[in-house]
Amino acid sequence: MGEPWNTFVEGDNLDVLRALSVAGETFDLIYIDPPYNTGSLFAYHDDRRGKDGKRAGRHEAWVAMMRPRLEAARTVMSERAAIYVSIDDNEAAHLKVLMDEVFDERNQLAQIVVNLNPKGRQLGNGFATSHEYLLVYAKDARSCALESSIPEAVNEQDFPLVTDDGRHYRRLPLRNTNKKFNPATARTLHFPVWGDPDSGRVDVEPFDGGQEIWPVFGDGRPAVWRWSAPLIAARPDDLMCRRVRGKLGERIDVYQRDWLSRDASGDARRKKLTTIWLAEEIGSTDSAVAELKALVGPLFESPKPTGLIRRILATMPADARVLDFFAGSGTTGHAVALANVEDGTRRTCWSVQIAETTRPGSNAAKADLAYVSDITRARLRAVVAAYGNGGAEELVERDLDELLGTSGATRGA
Repeated sequence: MGEPWNTFVEGDNLDVLRALSVAGETFDLIYIDPPYNTGSLFAYHDDRRGKDGKRAGRHEAWVAMMRPRLEAARTVMSERAAIYVSIDDNEAAHLKVLMDEVFDERNQLAQIVVNLNPKGRQLGNGFATSHEYLLVYAKDARSCALESSIPEAVNEQDFPLVTDDGRHYRRLPLRNTNKKFNPATARTLHFPVWGDPDSGRVDVEPFDGGQEIWPVFGDGRPAVWRWSAPLIAARPDDLMCRRVRGKLGERIDVYQRDWLSRDASGDARRKKLTTIWLAEEIGSTDSAVAELKALVGPLFESPKPTGLIRRILATMPADARVLDFFAGSGTTGHAVALANVEDGTRRTCWSVQIAETTRPGSNAAKADLAYVSDITRARLRAVVAAYGNGGAEELVERDLDELLGTSGATRGA
């Protein structure tokens, strides 16, 4: 049996990260949703003091809590690894500086705006905040496996045309519409082709019924093609000739069939993700609460939606080892199981959560779940029961002593 999909560790994440490093464990993707420093007491009781030895202020204390954890996290990242960190406006600026220091600003990959609350927070003064951030860094940008283009970002509605055999496509002009590219700057791409607007056929050589077509801009000035003559000759079925009406009247032009699927085998095309992720794409705080409620009940007040984590997973290889050391309600482990079931791959996830007491009077406390780690455990056990655990019959749990005493033994457990 390979490594289970989900492994859970209860304990202070700094101790666990150091133990994982000693054990030689490495991970390809880290996602964390750390405390947002909104005034609540820390569960992580480090000795947080400023450079002058005095008790640190709120922001300084938060940075002092995060720094050793991010430094320890870097030691367990593989050479192809990336880390995503969720944060809000309270500490976004401080986190950016801290991430630059720990991971080097040259390894920043993105700062993403995440629209998790479309209606905006209506309580308090000021604007109705509807967003958070994701800071994304590589351990080493030169070897990082993160791919910002994913199939899920492609919108099928952008490909409204359909062939007789059911393939979706859109029409793109074969001529280069950027006027910086013209016969003076791209001389080899200014040449005639032959086309028949009735049959749609296009060729680099004359044929019966074909008309000579030169690339021109809408105002009639000479232009250039986007494809070379050898490429046009090699892919005639991806081109079509048609009549168009422009400012100077009707003319014959050549278009590319840009396919939704890259080839006849149906391989999905990919599209770059933007740096704004909308709730309609990845879920919202409300949908995340409903998702958790359906699985184990309304036990956590502000979970992340699995859609957010699944989008993150889609940017990394399908065999990625994932680590979430601020596991909270266990969304990351849940998302990993859902992704594995959907595409049949084998990502694995370690979830780490300290035994932080739940808020008195909260739904979790009323359900006799004394610690946040009890919520994490309950959710991950429900996930295993619903979707499996990669061959393991139950949720696999590790403790700190075991990590320190069994270097590397968790692989293949």
